[in-house]
Amino acid sequence: MKHAFPEDELKPITCKPLTRDRLDPTHIELNDALGNYSLTLVDSLSTLAILASSSTGENQRNKALHYFHAGVAALVEQYGDGTPGPKGQGLRARGFNLDSKVQVFETVIRGIGGLLSAHLFAVGNLPIRGYHPDAQMGEDGSIKIQWPHNFTYDGQLLRLALDLGSRLLPAFYTETGIPYPRVNLRHGIPFYSESPLHHDAENGQCGPVHQRSAEITETCTAGAGSLVLELTTLSRLSRDPRFEEVAKRAFWSVWERRTSTGLVGSGIDAESGLWTSPYTGIGAGIDSFYEYAAKAYVLLSGAPLPAKDTRNLPTPTLSGRQLISEEHQAPESYLHVWEESHSAINHHLRRGKMFIHPHYIQADVFTGAARAFWFDSLSAFFPGLLAFTGNVEEAIESHLLLTAIWSRYSALPERWSASSGSIEGGLGWWGGRPEFIESTYHLFQATEDNWYLHVGEMILRDIKRRCWTKCGWTGIQDVRSGDRSDRMESFFLGESAKYLFLLFDQDHPLNKLDAPFVFSTEGHPLIIPRPKGPVTQQRQGTVPQASNSATCPIPPTKHPLGISSTAARGDVYHAANLARMHQMPTHDTVESPLVEYSSDHPSISLSDIRSPSNYTYFPWTLPPELVPHNATCAKMTARPTFDITFPSHPSMVLGRGNLQRVMNGILVNSIGGVRLGMIQDVPFDIDGTPTGGDLYRIQAINNIAMGKDEKVYVAKDAAASVVNPLDPNFTRVRDMSMLDLVVDVGPDQTCARNVTSELFDQNEGSNLATDVVYTSPAHEDDRHAMSTMITAFNSLIEHVTALIQNNPQPTDTGYSREYLPAITPTGPGAAPLPDVEEALGPDISGQPQGGLLWQSIYVADNNCRNRLPRHVVRKHQILIIKRGGCSFSQKLKNIPTVAPSKTSLQLVIVVSYDDAEAGLPSGWLVRPLLESQQVTPRGLSRHRPIPMVMVGGGDKSYDIFKRAKGLGIKRRYSIQAQGVPISNLVLI
Repeated sequence: MKHAFPEDELKPITCKPLTRDRLDPTHIELNDALGNYSLTLVDSLSTLAILASSSTGENQRNKALHYFHAGVAALVEQYGDGTPGPKGQGLRARGFNLDSKVQVFETVIRGIGGLLSAHLFAVGNLPIRGYHPDAQMGEDGSIKIQWPHNFTYDGQLLRLALDLGSRLLPAFYTETGIPYPRVNLRHGIPFYSESPLHHDAENGQCGPVHQRSAEITETCTAGAGSLVLELTTLSRLSRDPRFEEVAKRAFWSVWERRTSTGLVGSGIDAESGLWTSPYTGIGAGIDSFYEYAAKAYVLLSGAPLPAKDTRNLPTPTLSGRQLISEEHQAPESYLHVWEESHSAINHHLRRGKMFIHPHYIQADVFTGAARAFWFDSLSAFFPGLLAFTGNVEEAIESHLLLTAIWSRYSALPERWSASSGSIEGGLGWWGGRPEFIESTYHLFQATEDNWYLHVGEMILRDIKRRCWTKCGWTGIQDVRSGDRSDRMESFFLGESAKYLFLLFDQDHPLNKLDAPFVFSTEGHPLIIPRPKGPVTQQRQGTVPQASNSATCPIPPTKHPLGISSTAARGDVYHAANLARMHQMPTHDTVESPLVEYSSDHPSISLSDIRSPSNYTYFPWTLPPELVPHNATCAKMTARPTFDITFPSHPSMVLGRGNLQRVMNGILVNSIGGVRLGMIQDVPFDIDGTPTGGDLYRIQAINNIAMGKDEKVYVAKDAAASVVNPLDPNFTRVRDMSMLDLVVDVGPDQTCARNVTSELFDQNEGSNLATDVVYTSPAHEDDRHAMSTMITAFNSLIEHVTALIQNNPQPTDTGYSREYLPAITPTGPGAAPLPDVEEALGPDISGQPQGGLLWQSIYVADNNCRNRLPRHVVRKHQILIIKRGGCSFSQKLKNIPTVAPSKTSLQLVIVVSYDDAEAGLPSGWLVRPLLESQQVTPRGLSRHRPIPMVMVGGGDKSYDIFKRAKGLGIKRRYSIQAQGVPISNLVLI
């Protein structure tokens, strides 16, 4: 306030104000946040309110509360009280009528969030110890609270927030619902020519002008989707629904564009709605989107929607725009987004204990393949979010690594690589960011473990040692050299100092508040007061049901003698190893600007000015008595990796055409010269628990990274000329239990229904796809594999063409072709399948290719009571019978013996029903048991046992066979490396 107010920020080294760069409007790193509206004061008012709860003597003035009152009065003096009359004009502007082009996201979280949070403290909706506002009702119905120095607070901050929010609304005029990234507080968005705001229907212009400007329309996902908390609070307090509508519409517009991985990208175009970056992660550009999904559930759960009649738009700002649906209004919908996102993050981005210590990486948003192994300082918020949502163990693991990195550098570098163990790309600055401090605060609240108090002490001493100046607190330009930057970001006082204070003040009213309040991504506490008027409830059954399984566990029991449970963990040194703390030298020299002041400042201790010298344990402030004397480190695990390289044929031409990207992976047209990067995976059961076996997964092919769900497709005959059948590293193995039945089905005379679309179109949600696809725990999801095989076949142009030439083509009969997984029996009575030519998959256009071997199909009942007529066995190649009524052996016994021929019985297919699989997970079958050798109806041993398979699906599958006009079999193959299955390699 002394050196910079009323400007936006402070230069703490030169003791001068920092303002917008008027000479260079493209300097967005500065201009996006600095809007020329006293940003630091606005951003730190809620911090002053929180500090005002600190204990003071009976006769001492509450200095923080005094500064809070004075700060509000100073802000009103500069920008008016938000009314249209004379009092609305301030020394600097009327409201925020400023010629400042700012970023929408930064202005919402810092400006609007800061004003609203301070207002909630001012009127008593958020607690300040000892502050009990005596609100009087004015003649106009407004509240009036008398403060010292003859200042009356009557909602000035709320009106200023409303003024600022109204100036941001033009940015939401987009066809996608995703806001433009920037807006001018005075002139709106004249620089976005494609905006519907500029349509002039009266003069015949009903669409965009299509004059592409140079203005950037790309916004980050966090910037578009992290507006719900502030703008919803603004709408509820001001009774103006526009802000809540546009914020929620933006959130859902982003979420509905998530990829098949379940993840969102880091950048999106506001006009086209397309992802502009292939990267995804949990840090910069994305971070607060996930945070607001979880926190919106808490904030919105505390206050029902306002009554319907109050949601009518008071101005034509959003005329013609569809209001948010009831489903998207419901708090449970936001929790569902967080839970789905958290699951996708753990699946694609989290590297577990097999990689020394758990951490998160950058991946391809479309495939989930690894893109980079660095994470940025913004990612440090994630352990706090995990603790907030009840995932405490995962939060502790993630936070340990961040603590080790801070201990190593005495700050958190902007970007650090887990692969190299060093700062990534020279991005070694720390600008006073609060995310690591925020996570430390939330974890202490969840665990009550003193470890986190020592982490906070380490942070506090490092900041005091490295960032202190006479005028304020600097950023660190390079955490290795200690070079400082002459800027104190507004969030240092608005967030970093706030979370540090709350960490150590365990009895603060906010830490004891039992109410649905949240901290915004800028650290501003927000709560929606309970409305006094009519409210509307959510309609039952219109929202997705979240699991509500994540709850905050009870803090672990403290160890005897006060030993920290975190310090006693076996993976503490794993995090230290991944952070390469053992490579750091000791520091024997004192390095702090506090040195020259330490002699006459008794509050400055040696710990304040001395960098840590012991890198064997962390945080470096942890006293030895908190370290268990008999603590041991758990064994570090690592995943075996190796490469398989296939030789090239002398006449083979290598090129990019060998590999072809398909929907769910990569198609290998020629395996010669291909290099597969293998990694050991732990297979998981359907409930997510490890099965105890081993699997290898292809994580890269010719240096192309593969996502965890992507598959490598290889034609089963493509490798014949380059693969040694005896090679233990790459062995083709036929699946002896599973196969596919290929069926040509005639049209349903009663209901023209395309069963194929139900089998393979996931959007239909058909039960048939679930019922007829079966697998065993040793295999991947065969149902998914079958669906993705169709895509792979469509791309296998050259190889498929060669195969087609050797097989008869079906005539255009109007039949549809179905693919039903089947399982073979086991036991003494099991017979091998016929050694016949296999059926083919669809051609490049998705149409059936190749004829089916068997054309004569007989559909019977359960075949238990009577002997089957001999002419049926003699004239039909396929026999369909229902499961149940008797044993499998009895069913086969009732089939008479005939002389073998091409037209006689070749295969028996048993159709299983759901009740026969009771107690099994949906879509699973137990292999049929033929407990005795097959016999004839007369009880004689059958010399030529009848092959049998079983399918599921009940009546639906039975109906398919009733309409079947042809049938063939297609075997399944897998590849093993050193006897271990390769989970994501599919032979087609």
